[in-house]
Amino acid sequence: MDAFLQGLAMVFNAQTMLVIVAASVFGLFVGAIPGLTATMAVALLVPITFYMDATPAIAAIVATSAMAIFAGDIPGTYLNIPGTPASAAYVGESYRLAQKGRARETLGTNLVCSVIGGLFGTLVLVFVSPSLAEMALNFSSFEYFWLALLGLSSSIFIAIGSRVKAFLSLTVGLLLSTVGLDMMSGAPRFTFGVPDLMAGVNFIPVMIGMFALNEIMMFYGSRTEARHVPVMTKDSVFSMAPKHIRTYWRNILRGSSLGTLIGALPGAGADIAAWIAYAMGKSRSKEKEKYGTGHIEGIVDASSANNSGISGAWVPALVFGIPGDTITAIVIGVLYMKGMNPGPTIFMNGGGQVYALFTVFFVANLIMLPIGYLAIRASKVFILTPRKMLMPLILSFCIVGAFAINNSITDIWIMLIIGMVAFVLARNDFPMAPAILGLVLGSTLENSFMSSMLKSTGDMLAFFERPISAALGALVILIWVLPSLIRLFRHWRRPSQSSPENDRKNYRKPRSS
Repeated sequence: MDAFLQGLAMVFNAQTMLVIVAASVFGLFVGAIPGLTATMAVALLVPITFYMDATPAIAAIVATSAMAIFAGDIPGTYLNIPGTPASAAYVGESYRLAQKGRARETLGTNLVCSVIGGLFGTLVLVFVSPSLAEMALNFSSFEYFWLALLGLSSSIFIAIGSRVKAFLSLTVGLLLSTVGLDMMSGAPRFTFGVPDLMAGVNFIPVMIGMFALNEIMMFYGSRTEARHVPVMTKDSVFSMAPKHIRTYWRNILRGSSLGTLIGALPGAGADIAAWIAYAMGKSRSKEKEKYGTGHIEGIVDASSANNSGISGAWVPALVFGIPGDTITAIVIGVLYMKGMNPGPTIFMNGGGQVYALFTVFFVANLIMLPIGYLAIRASKVFILTPRKMLMPLILSFCIVGAFAINNSITDIWIMLIIGMVAFVLARNDFPMAPAILGLVLGSTLENSFMSSMLKSTGDMLAFFERPISAALGALVILIWVLPSLIRLFRHWRRPSQSSPENDRKNYRKPRSS
């Protein structure tokens, strides 16, 4: 009890609370700018944390990452340009709702679901983090292979329009994921003699090119500004949020659970959690036909998943010192610097510091409501500012964001080339989302497959020998064959045209002469 009270005292003081508010505003600013990410925001904070105590330093990182993930939805809603990769899964739904004059309603619901998802993930972090981390460590290369294949398969089935075009878009992302050094031989692949490509293609410049640069080219390629979002001055931010929560409470619970579980898998993070939650929501929805046309249900699933994924990623980072995502990879270094060595002993020797960390998560998620509300009210600047002024500014931030990832001019060229390719694909109705997911999961799929084949000496049945691997494999195969089974079932249930019943219905007595 003394450690708990000590943890509360570490958080509820003027210095720490001021740090949380300032970090939230900073995360809001960075997340709302296309091209800048939550990881970049956290990385920029690290030099400042050198001069802070342990609790304010961790509080600054938690508040910045949570707010940046939500803030990425603001440009996605108004401009169809996701501010962070976690917002890319449902940017189409948000933008189409905004075109219907429901921008504030969308962002308000998004904010509430993000807070609920973050609090849910925090509760899991507090109560079941050791057991959840142990389960995540049971995932071998076999399970990661099926998990990556599940995400790639989902990207095709959740895509809008033709599944053939979605598959071709996915292959573009998978092709980009093969650039770099081969994990088996160490030989460079598709690097064309460029040293910066030895480490592969970073998905941040690709995402900026596919969404932001593509949107800029779309704007300048059209003669009208018909892509403007209608201005709504009388709608309330939270007016429809209670109704949506009551209607889709199962979606919030499912999205938060999936986000926490996937976030706890090392290397997965909030980005993949949002994609899988969106796919799962569509597959379980009673209104599948509304997805892609501006449906709030898809936003509820994914927005609750990405914020709960942030909290889930801290589970393996705290308990075993294994980063759950890029943000916690930075956090682990800060923890060591502050004398909080990640591992099982942190819960025994941390004292009030651990309770202070848990309290910071609750405070950082709750403070998102007032700051996020003010941000939504002020976000009208995106639709009041003329596009001819806004687009060059966004292009400047995109170039800075692409360069700042690795301080490389090559990433700027990647962004420009991918932007032009995406422009051609988008003009021919190819979805962009599968390509992004193919790039993100492609390396995981290849590395997991090659490692598994080495372990099993080429035996394919080894992918089904472990219980979790077999369950995931069966789920992936079911997703593949389910559409064909449904078509066969419907064909079998459809009465034959030559059945006796139809013959009696179509029989006409001959006329009497």
